Amino acid sequence: MTESINNLKKDLYINGQWMTTTDYKDVINPATNEVIAQVAQASKEQVENAIQTAHDAFKHWKSLELKERTTYLHKIADLLEENADRLAEIMTIEQGKPIKEARLEVLSGAESFRWNAEEARRLYGEIIPAPNDHKYEVAYEPVGVVGAITPWNFPSGMITRKLAPALAAGNTVVLKPSGDTPLSALAIFELFEQAELPKGVANIVMGSSKDIGEAFTTSKLVKKITFTGSTPIGKTLYAQSADTLKKMSLELGGHAPFIVNDDADITAAVEGLMAAKFRNNGQVCIAPNRIFVHESVKETFLAQLKEKVEALKVGNGLEVDTNVGPLIREDAIDKIKKQIVNATDKGATLITGGHRLTGDAYDNGFFFQPTILDNVNTTMDIFYEETFGPVVPIITFTTLEEAISMANDSEYGLASYAFAKDGKAINTLATNLEYGMVGINAVAISNPETPFGGVKQSGFGRENSHLGIKEYVTAKFINTKFL
Repeated sequence: MTESINNLKKDLYINGQWMTTTDYKDVINPATNEVIAQVAQASKEQVENAIQTAHDAFKHWKSLELKERTTYLHKIADLLEENADRLAEIMTIEQGKPIKEARLEVLSGAESFRWNAEEARRLYGEIIPAPNDHKYEVAYEPVGVVGAITPWNFPSGMITRKLAPALAAGNTVVLKPSGDTPLSALAIFELFEQAELPKGVANIVMGSSKDIGEAFTTSKLVKKITFTGSTPIGKTLYAQSADTLKKMSLELGGHAPFIVNDDADITAAVEGLMAAKFRNNGQVCIAPNRIFVHESVKETFLAQLKEKVEALKVGNGLEVDTNVGPLIREDAIDKIKKQIVNATDKGATLITGGHRLTGDAYDNGFFFQPTILDNVNTTMDIFYEETFGPVVPIITFTTLEEAISMANDSEYGLASYAFAKDGKAINTLATNLEYGMVGINAVAISNPETPFGGVKQSGFGRENSHLGIKEYVTAKFINTKFL
């Protein structure tokens, strides 16, 4: 274990204090299957205390001068940048992603804090034309206590993307990070403490997802829930929140299509697919999962893709030349193997990969070969089930309309990608793909200034951009008559 984890706080952070518990849970390094830390698990009373603490701190935090509040956010951004190497190392050890990816994630979080600090200055209200002797105004106000629940695949980025706009708008927060990757969250909260964020403004509780989720949804003090995770869990939180009518943002499952038209720049398409698919070993909600390739270019595309996939180095993310790290758990490998068997039994062709990696460097971790499957069709589970791993299923099409129809044949609607040159084809793709985000000849669709979110079973609400901070405010109409 490194010093970065040895020296890390492992307890709850409530009302500006680190609090111990009677129950601690192991955290595992997925590259070695070794226990790297034990972190506190909150009792029901401690979760309720965190919510009450955030409620008590809300009045002070929202009433701060805007300049004072945004100064805290800029200080947090500075600390994230200054500690990027340490935070990246912690993330790689507990989550597995290559260290270079982890560092970029931390720096992206710093940008989220800077963007939202400035966007708070642009939460403009409105003056509406009114009758004589009247003034019609619309003002935006923070909602109150926010319950934030974040996943393991981006253990730093999902936290900063939620907490930055919530705090910038004047809300207070109770965070429940993933039990698989709590150390990155704790490291961020150490920086909150260094930034001298006022007590109670940001609190962190670890423990049972079911119990903490239920505490958030049923509490009358929690006014907003922001959740990133699976569609079934998102639906449960949504249903549980009905009695208290909470404001909610749900970023749920994805099953992104990637269309390569007959006029596409094949080299650019292959490079785009490699960047988007193998980031975090495919464990990304916006990772391309169904690759639709026009029959006239498939041979060329597949040859270039196979060469690049087989050149990927799989290994411990701490090794600087690693391209692809481990999967998060054993059950992730089980799901991928099941999908591959189902596909090949039904006629898919295994082009490369397809097996768990073994040997001295791999035996104890959760490593899987980057894989390409050809001749995938709609009879196979992998066509409809989200794949969270390094598997590229190739589906052949003959017309663009056919490709778009198959791409839209999914309950999910988060991200989509397409490569084409013809202006009419580009417009057809952008207009007809039923997804919250569309990348045309580009795969960088997550930025602080652009809205992130989906439709259909991928949830609702937006993160990032000016729309992201609006998720954490309510609009108040004020009608004043001058007597």
